[in-house]
Order: sequence, then structure tokens, then C-alpha cells
Amino acid sequence: MYSTSLQRSSRPVAIWLLVGVGMIMIQVVLGGITRLTGSGLSITEWAPILGTIPPLNEQDWQLAFDKYKQIGQFKHINFDFTLQDFKSIYFWEWLHRLWARLIGVAFIIPFIIFIIQKRFRKDMIIPMIILFLLGAMQGAIGWIMVQSGLNENDIHVNHIRLAVHFLAALGVLCYAVWFALKLLITPINYVKDTGLKKFTGWLLFLISLQLLYGAFMAGLKAAVTAPTWPTINGEWFPIRAGHSWISDPINVQFIHRGLAYLLTVLILLWWWRANKINGTVLFNRTRLLPVVAVLVQVMLGIFTLLNSTNPKSLLWLGAAHQFVAMILLMVLVWMYYLLRGKTFRPVP
Repeated sequence: MYSTSLQRSSRPVAIWLLVGVGMIMIQVVLGGITRLTGSGLSITEWAPILGTIPPLNEQDWQLAFDKYKQIGQFKHINFDFTLQDFKSIYFWEWLHRLWARLIGVAFIIPFIIFIIQKRFRKDMIIPMIILFLLGAMQGAIGWIMVQSGLNENDIHVNHIRLAVHFLAALGVLCYAVWFALKLLITPINYVKDTGLKKFTGWLLFLISLQLLYGAFMAGLKAAVTAPTWPTINGEWFPIRAGHSWISDPINVQFIHRGLAYLLTVLILLWWWRANKINGTVLFNRTRLLPVVAVLVQVMLGIFTLLNSTNPKSLLWLGAAHQFVAMILLMVLVWMYYLLRGKTFRPVP
């Protein structure tokens, strides 16, 4: 049980972690925009310090453009790019990398301040180290992913590598959320229902699988291969036998849609089940959130799909779709966290 003074001392740490969560979400959305605009390979070098500053004059811009001209993406797709076209894609990759650096600064400076203020308990040290290592690993994965596409043969970063980068970011996101919840939510708010907790765990597994296939959708640009709904190019079950389930755009879209429908039904069932228990005030006030999030997410998915042939619409609808997906994931993590108590009273 937390004491009142302990809660006060931990609250700034929790707020710091939640600010980090918000920054990570923005970073993930920027990553999605970078992919959708084909900007990911526009910066061919990794300069942790000097890379913060973009080219400042026409000579520097031309030098960066000349380096881009050496890779396959330019030679096979963007061979007609002007310097102005290059600047437009450079911007998104530069902003994506800049934001990653800002996340690092937002972690390090408060971390040092909190050490000086002695706000970290002993049981916080290992989670802090893990969080730092996860963030560093994510940065390394990002650069390895980009570097793998800087050659004369590849025109995009491999969609599987993209998915690994995306899921690693979500792992950092969930870890930071869980850590913050441990500092903010006291046991009095916990609910005990083993069955519902297991159900929530399965939902977390399914949404992780769904997010994986969402990354495949983005990486393969699979939406434009079947921009129709409710059927997939006029078919309900367009399974392409003999084609890959992780690399064929139609099969990937079929699985992504199917998981969306399954998740929607299961979350509605989860909500019905959650209403059967007499939970804590916090649980009762927030148990509708998974339903709201999944319905908004499904609608955004449909609109994104139907407008996928319009690059501008795809960009912003796709970014919104990705953002709400993260909201749904965190809502389920929130519910799973609350379902860890030792008191439970069934509704009469």
C-alpha cells in the first residue's frame, strides 16, 4: 500500500513517464507519415549530433540530394524528382529523427533531476534501466532498418523490418504506460476477476497481431490493392492460395480486416462481461472506453481504405487510424492493469 507522501513523491515521475508516452505516440505517427510519403530513405547518413541541423544552403541540399540519387529508390521510382521534391520527403524523415532525439533529451534531463531530488525508490531503478535500454534498442532498430534499404536494389524498407520497428516502439510505449500506472494507481482501485483478466490478456494478444498486420499493410501499401468495402474487390473471401500470408497484399488485407471484425465482436463481449461485475469506481467509469476506441478505429479503417487511392487522404486518415490504434492498445493495457486486485463482488 502506498503512503500519501510516497504517492506525492512519485507523481512527478509518473507525469514525466506519461509525457514520454505522448511523445512516443507522436513519434510513431511521424513514422507512419514517413512511410506513407516514401520519405524513410531520403537521409542516407546517421549523424546523431550534426544530423539535428538540416541542410542550410543550396550547396548542402544538392549534396544530400546527390547522395540520395545513389540508391535504388531514386533510380527506380523517384528518378524524375527535382530538388524541391527531394526537400519535401527529406522534411518528414528529418522531423522523425529530430523527434527521436527530443525524446532522448526529455528522458535524460528529468532523469538526472529526479536522481538529484532522490525521487527514485530502489524498486524503480531496474525498470528505469530497462526503459532506457528499450529506447536505445528502438533507435538502433530504426537505423538498421533504414540502412538495409540504402542500396541500388531496394526501393523501400522491407515491410517485415518496418513491422519489427513499429512493434518495438509499441513495446516501449506499453512499458512506460505500465510503469506510470504503478506509480499512480493504488490497490484500492483494483478489481479481481480472473476470467475477465484472461479475456483482456487474449485481447491484448489479438490487438498485437492486428497491429503487426497493420504494419504489413502500410509496408506493402496493401490498401490500394483493394480500396473497397465491405468486400475485397468484390469478393468476401479472396484468399490467394499458395501466396504468402505476410507478404501478399491481398492476403494481408484479408487477415487485417478479419482481425478487426473479430476484435470488435470480442470487445463488445468483453464489455458485456465487464458490466456483470461490481468493480471499483475507476473501473466502472472507464470500462466503456475499449468499445468506443474500437468502433472509432474500425470507422477510421474503413474511411482510410476507401480513400487510399488519394495520397493526401490516405496520409492523414492513415495517421489518425494509427493513432487511435495506439489509444485502443493503451486502453486495454489500462483495463488489464486494473484487473489485478484481490476483491471482487459479483452483481446480485
